[in-house]
Amino acid sequence: MTVPKCPICDRPREERFKPFCSKRCAQRDLGNWLNEDYAIPAIEAPEDEEEPSAPPTDERLH
Repeated sequence: MTVPKCPICDRPREERFKPFCSKRCAQRDLGNWLNEDYAIPAIEAPEDEEEPSAPPTDERLH
């Protein structure tokens, strides 16, 4: 059976820090997200299309 590896450093991962091998690698990964080194691709709407409007609000709730 193959032991899964840490996505940051490729060492065997520790169950305690899953999916990482250590707190240090978990913190490095968090830092990468916070520094915007990682990004989730998005499909941008063409500029000639209007932004969707907010749904109507129920005035009785106010």
